Amino acid sequence: MAVHTFEPTRFHPTIGSHEPVLRIRDGDTVVTWCVDAGGHDREFKSVTPGGNPQTGPFYVEGAEPGDTLAVHFDRMWPNRTVGFTGKLVAPWVIDPGFVSYLPYERNAGQRPSPPTEPHVDLWDLDLEKGSIRLHTPRLGLEALQELKIDPMLGCFGVAPPRGQAISCATSGQYGGNMDYRGFTQGVTVYFPVFVPGALLHVGDGHAIQGDGEIVGTGVEISFDVQFTVQLLKGKKSNWPRGENADSIFAAGNARPLDQCVQHATTELMLWLEQDYGLDYRASSILFGQCIRYDLGNIFDPAYTMVARIEKRYLPPKRS
Repeated sequence: MAVHTFEPTRFHPTIGSHEPVLRIRDGDTVVTWCVDAGGHDREFKSVTPGGNPQTGPFYVEGAEPGDTLAVHFDRMWPNRTVGFTGKLVAPWVIDPGFVSYLPYERNAGQRPSPPTEPHVDLWDLDLEKGSIRLHTPRLGLEALQELKIDPMLGCFGVAPPRGQAISCATSGQYGGNMDYRGFTQGVTVYFPVFVPGALLHVGDGHAIQGDGEIVGTGVEISFDVQFTVQLLKGKKSNWPRGENADSIFAAGNARPLDQCVQHATTELMLWLEQDYGLDYRASSILFGQCIRYDLGNIFDPAYTMVARIEKRYLPPKRS
């Protein structure tokens, strides 16, 4: 179980079967960093084109299609003191008749251009205090002058099948741009493996974000990231899964939104049968009263819905 420190020099705007940057083994830990969604490093310098550039991919020895890769995020934290966000909610998350009242520019619904005024809002971070505030205060938003940093990764995953390289603007069974607030420090994420080595990519750090990423961003910022991998040989999964101290959850990525719900609910039912011995009648009873749905991305081509169950409702996990 080795610890690898990796200094990235090239970043990918797609998740796919790219040449691996590092080979690691089951149980290994990687310490690295990611640029922000616009391709800016810890000095706020542009070092690569934007579009959620990814660090990696990391080749996990022994990973094969049909396995599951567990990725535990040991640590993630912003590594600079200025972040940026989009200025207006996406026009498709409000009533059509209300769209004309908002001051959209010609590129409404696109991700913000490079982080310079007037295209974005800037945010200041106090990394020692763990707080974040709007750089230019606005009347009525005084509460935004002392938010708690709540770091998460918006876009990450493993290479999809058939040699595909898929834009980091979207998501699928392999992960991708899910923008779910639950993908934070201390969580373990489980990915189905589609290609030899799994080819894990990580990127798109957010200092904080509301549900849905409805302005097209969280507070976008470069990140230091440490993760540890575990290879689950022969473990079948179909969609990204996750686990924290309190809950297990499954993510469905698709459009329309009801299809996301279908994928996430099905994957969680399969997981409960596989690891907890609950037949589908039992999980239906449980879901009917205790399931929680969390909205991930609703800005991009594929939406994300997460189906979640608290562990306190579950029987002991099978060994």
